[in-house]
Amino acid sequence: MQKKQYLCRMKSVIAIILLVAQVSLDEVIMDIYRAATEVGEVDYEQLQTDLYALHDNPIDLNNTSDEELAQLLFLSPRQIDDILLYADKHPFESLYELRMIASLTDYEIRDLLPFVTIFSNPLTSNPLTPYPKEVFRGATHEVLARVDARNIENYEGTDPVYTQTRYRFDYRRRVVFGAQLRRPAGGGARDLQYGAYFQLKDIGCLHTLVAGNYQASFGQGLVFAPVFRTGKSAYVSSVGQTQEGLRYYSSVDGESLHGAGATFRKQWSKSTRLDISALYSMKRANDSTWHHLVGANLTMRHNRLQVELTAAENIWTDSIHPYRNTGYNEHYFRGYRQAVLGASVRYNHGWFDAFAEVAASQNRRWGAGVLAGSRFYPTEGVSLVALYRYYSPWFDNALGYAFSESSRIGDENGGYLGFDITRLSRWRFSGYADVFYFSGIKYGIPYAPSMGYDVLGEVQYHAPKEWWLAFRLRAREKGGDGTYSARFQFDWMRSGWSLRTTADANITTERGNALPRERIPYGVSIAQDIGYTFSNVPLALKGRVQFFDAREWANRIYLYENDVLYAFSVPASYGLGGRMYLCLRWQIIPQLALYFRASETVYAPTWASGHDRKTTRTDLHLLLRAKL
Repeated sequence: MQKKQYLCRMKSVIAIILLVAQVSLDEVIMDIYRAATEVGEVDYEQLQTDLYALHDNPIDLNNTSDEELAQLLFLSPRQIDDILLYADKHPFESLYELRMIASLTDYEIRDLLPFVTIFSNPLTSNPLTPYPKEVFRGATHEVLARVDARNIENYEGTDPVYTQTRYRFDYRRRVVFGAQLRRPAGGGARDLQYGAYFQLKDIGCLHTLVAGNYQASFGQGLVFAPVFRTGKSAYVSSVGQTQEGLRYYSSVDGESLHGAGATFRKQWSKSTRLDISALYSMKRANDSTWHHLVGANLTMRHNRLQVELTAAENIWTDSIHPYRNTGYNEHYFRGYRQAVLGASVRYNHGWFDAFAEVAASQNRRWGAGVLAGSRFYPTEGVSLVALYRYYSPWFDNALGYAFSESSRIGDENGGYLGFDITRLSRWRFSGYADVFYFSGIKYGIPYAPSMGYDVLGEVQYHAPKEWWLAFRLRAREKGGDGTYSARFQFDWMRSGWSLRTTADANITTERGNALPRERIPYGVSIAQDIGYTFSNVPLALKGRVQFFDAREWANRIYLYENDVLYAFSVPASYGLGGRMYLCLRWQIIPQLALYFRASETVYAPTWASGHDRKTTRTDLHLLLRAKL
């Protein structure tokens, strides 16, 4: 079918896209956060930095790559491939053509629109053609100053104030550098945390150059872990998904690399390329030991086939040992040097997507890790996922992270099945079942061998205009201890208002005790969010009131909370009490914005005194942002 015929067919769906495109950027980002909180370990500061950078400098769909599109966590590898191949065959002339890609739903297109664009002249997509003076003149400069007063009533030190200063330079996401300085609460000059980063993109065959704080991600993560560590999720399309390549890392926190790296690229088309990457990192392992890392990667991609070879050599200036000599760390690496090798492959054939990685680590003896899976798309709007992983007891790599039940891969054998159905109008059905086996002792499981399972099911309904709801059930057993939970969520948006009601409940059981103690330990929580964006004043308010009863640590409940820019809060609701917070965003002038957040947690006196805790906790966050 010719392009004109495609565009004619678009008339029937343009109204739908225009409707969902009216949602604000903040609401789209909240949708992405909702997915991100489910996919494993996420650095929210880095995630928010990426999303705002993509919004300020959208991705050109006719001149993009899989690495760029992978920054949008809601896109699956198949959807990324479909976008690239569509642009290869007949470049986009309108964003409405996204609807012609069968794997993209209306809601994914809605989330995609704020972050993509189409340049009429492909030459303008190369941001480094101007002279250096024009680069600095056309860049954005961002300066932030943040002050927090944390746990004011309970702080036992001399100063509960946390401060942060941050600068960022960004020229179309191609020339990026920045620095950050933090002082923790109660800290002095010796406790200052600082970091800096630099990234240069697309100069001839030099695809990426990074220096300072950066991250490396290749394959499925068995050798180098991705920035966003995907795990089990109601969004099954994210399982086994990685962000490829070298990238700057704007946060001081986290396990970033410190040094430099480069990727050289030979590209024949948008989906055919050869990449060669090399990297070096040096940082302190402890007060007396330095860790040196040398790594390399070779990536070959042709249309829907991608093959990678990755190698890393770790060198410590002094022999390292696990922190405690306990059973679960018996196979953790010990020594001066460690080599890690990996090979991965991914192939997508429209309705079928297969991926696998094999890795080996040197740890007194060699250990092996295998991760293999596939996604099936039998028809439009139906996704099925199957995944198998095996990590031998001697496989241990501190820089690696892949699909796993535990936070550190090693000594695990398991299988995962998931489904995601969006074929029915406005409805979404998703879920998974995961079974795993540990041959040795794991953290929190003092006996071996042990087995466990994790099963989840979720139903979502998206109304045509104003509201959305979801209901989820989850059953999980690990080491004989079980947790059974349910969540209900209702969202409503209209004329600047946004409401969200979230209700959580869970019960836990202990090994060998169907009814432990005198009652079944339980946790319950109900939270009401309210937000309003003024139409005549550059002011937005968001708040929450929450009540919780979770008197055992195993019954704690986590809920993501709004915070000031580039900050995040996912507190554990533990005990008996309530919590509330209020966020304010005031755009004083176009170049200057003020963010404020106040939160208060109140515990029932009987519960607080019994656990030697005070009855209140107050946090205040204030941030001033200047952007030129």
